[in-house]
Amino acid sequence: MEERRWMPGGPLDVGLTLGPHKRGSGDPTWRQTADGAVWRTSRTPDGPSTLRVNVKGGEVLGQAWGPGAGWALEALPGLLGAYDDDAGFVVRHDVLADAVRKNPGLRIGRTGRVMEALVPAVLEQKVVGREAWRAWRWLLHHYGEPAPGPAPEGMRVVPEAVVWRQIPSWHWHRAGAEAVRARTIATAAWHAAKLEAAAGTAELDRLLRALPGIGVWTSAEVRQRALGDPDAVSVGDFHLAKLVGYALTGEKTDDPGMLRLLEPYRGHRHRASVYVWLTGLRPPARGPRMPVRDYRSF
Repeated sequence: MEERRWMPGGPLDVGLTLGPHKRGSGDPTWRQTADGAVWRTSRTPDGPSTLRVNVKGGEVLGQAWGPGAGWALEALPGLLGAYDDDAGFVVRHDVLADAVRKNPGLRIGRTGRVMEALVPAVLEQKVVGREAWRAWRWLLHHYGEPAPGPAPEGMRVVPEAVVWRQIPSWHWHRAGAEAVRARTIATAAWHAAKLEAAAGTAELDRLLRALPGIGVWTSAEVRQRALGDPDAVSVGDFHLAKLVGYALTGEKTDDPGMLRLLEPYRGHRHRASVYVWLTGLRPPARGPRMPVRDYRSF
């Protein structure tokens, strides 16, 4: 085990900051234990790692295991938002001001690992979350490897890029991911080295959107998590535009309407949309929910 202590220099809510990296309640790469600690696995450039993060007395204690332990601890401040600069973020809506006041420990962190964010984002394309998370769990159970160290039972580390390229079609089918999403992930895995080496958010956006099956929404979801981009708003999200419209105006809107409402927050549009989620305001539900499909029975 390797260990690192770090002072965040201000409020830090570990669960809230690391929450975007959790893919459903049974995500094999993420756990929060009863003591408040967050456990997270990662495939670092040095190999697999398990990271345990806890905050006591304003100090962060990071503990890591596995070949990638040193890398994970070196990246810990960035993961917890040490480089998140909210300069220029001026709250222009009272409802967001209330969310900011109630969540002083929110930070937008960055993992520095593109494929870890890309694969689940592609699985979430145009399906309900439960369907995507079921596929993610199946794939990690069958192709991931056990988390190093004393990680909570069932935790797994995401496979290497070469493994994503080699998964046979019938296993994608058993996972519940149809051919289009499977092909998108496999194609991206061929370009993993270039994606991981992207110099910044603009270059990563260009590289991602040059790949078939990856558009504005997927690119934004990846850049939010891998690079901590505070402006990467998830245009095309099934819920976000409606939530932004309802929270800020009392009426649902579409993507162009959402972008108009978020324009005063340019540079921090993703940050603003996170605070929209945290307001808890939701438009009245009308009509049936999107069903959870099961491609395994097709």
